Amino acid sequence: MKIFISGICGFVGSTIAKSLLAQDSSIEISGCDNFIRAGSTINKSILERLGVKVFYADQRQPADIECVKDPDWIIECAANPSVLAGVDGTTSTRQLLDHNLYGSINLLELAKTRKSGFILISTSRVYGIADLVKLPVVVDDRAYVPDEMGMYPQGSSKLGVSEGFSTAPPISLYGASKLASEVLALEYGLTFEFPVWINRCGVLAGAGQFGRPDQGIFAFWINSYIREKSLRYTGFNGTGYQVRDCLHPRDLTNIILKQMQYRSEDKPRVINVAGGVQNSMSLKQLSDWLSERYGERTVAGDDNYRAFDVPWLVLDSSLAESVWDWRVETPIESVLEEICKHAEENPNWLEIAT
Repeated sequence: MKIFISGICGFVGSTIAKSLLAQDSSIEISGCDNFIRAGSTINKSILERLGVKVFYADQRQPADIECVKDPDWIIECAANPSVLAGVDGTTSTRQLLDHNLYGSINLLELAKTRKSGFILISTSRVYGIADLVKLPVVVDDRAYVPDEMGMYPQGSSKLGVSEGFSTAPPISLYGASKLASEVLALEYGLTFEFPVWINRCGVLAGAGQFGRPDQGIFAFWINSYIREKSLRYTGFNGTGYQVRDCLHPRDLTNIILKQMQYRSEDKPRVINVAGGVQNSMSLKQLSDWLSERYGERTVAGDDNYRAFDVPWLVLDSSLAESVWDWRVETPIESVLEEICKHAEENPNWLEIAT
């Protein structure tokens, strides 16, 4: 089987490539990257030593990927994965859409021409913010948790947000670009008769991630905490009680392999693949976990409201469990330990990755 991965030198793309080869060494993997993310060149030599063909290409430019020869599957991992993209003053809305939407269109055109299957790594941020902030939560053990007595919006429960949750705006320009890519991918697949799978993920985390405050928050927080850099809880009264779930992208590999080997059309094309309640944590809990290992650090509080912030965003992956027999294999504590080990071994990681 031949697989082409876009954004292959990013954290998610490179981890999926390595994990696929670890499970099936007969797979032929190639991929492209435009290397605009700080630190991404590090993964190129690592992948090449494993026999992966890596080349420079910018998927925003159709001519750059025309050289890709007949992959059985295309996995799209390239994206600007931040709800602040296009609005924070560091990237334009045009750049965001060029990366996350028009780049997807170019890959879908490639899939159409080559008759390849297509897998899109999507995001929890396609779900509507207006309903996310209505999720009933209470404070328990330094974190927001589901309120057992609350009224949940359609498509949600104490297990988290399911695929039936609202995707109505506002969802951020980032979320809109990924949701539009999802819709186009499904339409391309139906129209031109090639298989499409869409995997919506929460926070993806692990060793070697290029963490920043707006993306890769677990890696950024751990590296910053260890270096005694300034950290701040933003919003929610500056408490740090906001919660996200965490998934190692290595755990995506099992479901991706099953999707690529499945030949029928009777399974849902859009599915949550995320850490869930059991793999979730607040920033305050993360700081306290780190304090036990590295000592107390001062974290400032900032009550400034940001339009895209939500108190509790955890995905319910029950559908993936029932349809694909998929489960989280890497507990959050193992993910954190892995990031800590990498941070200790790479003391200049923040300078490399930001």
